Amino acid sequence: MNRSDAEILCEYGPLPGVASVGGVTYDGRHVWCAAGGKLCALDVDSGLVQRTIYVPGQAGTAFDGKHFYQVADDLIQKIDSETGRVLGTIAAPPGEGNSGLAWAEGSLWLGRYRERKILQLDPATGTVLRTIESNRFVTGVTWVDGELWHGTWENDESEIRHVDANTGDVLEALVMPLGVGVSGLESDGAERFFCGGGNSGKVRVVRRPARGVSAGGRSPTGDASAE
Repeated sequence: MNRSDAEILCEYGPLPGVASVGGVTYDGRHVWCAAGGKLCALDVDSGLVQRTIYVPGQAGTAFDGKHFYQVADDLIQKIDSETGRVLGTIAAPPGEGNSGLAWAEGSLWLGRYRERKILQLDPATGTVLRTIESNRFVTGVTWVDGELWHGTWENDESEIRHVDANTGDVLEALVMPLGVGVSGLESDGAERFFCGGGNSGKVRVVRRPARGVSAGGRSPTGDASAE
């Protein structure tokens, strides 16, 4: 496994009126942050919150290009990104600790914090299609260029990990500074990861290592293009 220090490019916040940042997702211009009872849209150029959708949002957030998917306790809400209206919900699989959420290849990918797992879900029914085991607590989850990455956070130690989607083996780890946690994770599809900062009320931007797609991180279908 290749381990290196995470390169933090910048940070936003503490965001006004946000006690804790959970899940994060990206719509091409805004980073959306789950902040308890609301989703906040952060402009990545100005660093200002430009829109708020008031829905329960304790943890993982995902975007499929038209809808947000938001973890709210034991439910996953489907939200119209234009109106903010909740269009429906599915039950998360039984158990506790739903954390990160991502959209890729027509599926939702749900982090299970204390179970140390990532679950591939059918977005219509919540049926578990695949289980990927981890050896650390799982926070945020994201796919980029056929690679599966997830955040970890235990005590004061946190990492951003690239894992093999078939075996769960850790291929690479970006180590955050001691005391700086990752509570949600999203990619901009290029060189940046957006990381929720938990109770700091911040979002941090971490550089994604530049390289070609590795075979171990191929998308769920085996295609080199994940999204």
